[in-house]
Amino acid sequence: MTESKPELAAHRARRGGAATIYDVARLSGVSPSTVSRALNKPGRISAKTESRIREVAAAMGYQLNPMARALPTGRTHTLALMLSDITNPVFFDVIRGAERVAASLGYTLVLAESQESADREAETAQRLLNSVDGLILVSSRLETDMIRTLEQRRPVMLVNRKVPGVPSAVPDVRPGIVAALDELVRLGHRSLAFVPGPTSSWMSGLRERTVAREAAARDIAVRVVGTREPTVTGGEASFDAVQRSGVTAVLAFNDLMAIGLLRACRSANVRVPQDLSLIGFDDIFGSDFTSPAITTIRSPLGDAGEEAARRLVALIDDGPGARGAPLRTQLVWRDSVGPVRA
Repeated sequence: MTESKPELAAHRARRGGAATIYDVARLSGVSPSTVSRALNKPGRISAKTESRIREVAAAMGYQLNPMARALPTGRTHTLALMLSDITNPVFFDVIRGAERVAASLGYTLVLAESQESADREAETAQRLLNSVDGLILVSSRLETDMIRTLEQRRPVMLVNRKVPGVPSAVPDVRPGIVAALDELVRLGHRSLAFVPGPTSSWMSGLRERTVAREAAARDIAVRVVGTREPTVTGGEASFDAVQRSGVTAVLAFNDLMAIGLLRACRSANVRVPQDLSLIGFDDIFGSDFTSPAITTIRSPLGDAGEEAARRLVALIDDGPGARGAPLRTQLVWRDSVGPVRA
């Protein structure tokens, strides 16, 4: 029988320290193993007993200790998510999607970033693997061999990156790129600059190859120009190269670079879209705040984050994990694209 709130308060005052699983068990009238099942694996005991245990645990301020849970099982119920740049808004949806699924499955999600450095990413990932059950690498800059080395220690999921034999959640870039190029053709464009991302970015390479292939099929000439710095500053610095290329439209590796190009156009009195049409990639928060609002290719990165977390937990539990719905990019039409001037 559950003790009253005054009795629970008196118990806390007597102990003067954090409540333990044994305290919860004694005051709930059950065994410690039953408390563990109620709090760690909901649905394994009767709903009435589970509810009583959770009520006592909450009243006592009892908190699960991941390290203590790991002692008998080897599990910490913690996942790590590694980002190439934590300040890039493109990753907001990935983090939220992964966190939503992790929490629903009883896991804690911890974040780390590499600051676009493969060496930092490798060092941090290896430290994290000492205390987590699995690792999600988002837009990883690591060499393939290093990713395989990490996977030998703990289950690994990739987002925005593919390595043969390693599970991944990667949006299909072709639908969005095809839609963008078809609109450019309809508006009379026959020349396009692609402003790429970092040379270490697998996704930048995929987007560049897809643009080149699909543009050739539509008789659009493509020039690859720019700084490869995936930031607003990088976009601004790419403006002169875009201008020298003589193109009528630009597709940037991401929306941050597109925003930087838009700023540079304004400073140089180049009108968008009258003089130059501009397309970004990813549809980050704020890409529609500009004037004109940026046309972009949306990546379903929230869905990718959810799938990565769900499949990673399945791998930890020795299962392959079912794939979700296909992850497809799509064109988001705004005001930064217009017809070629006569």
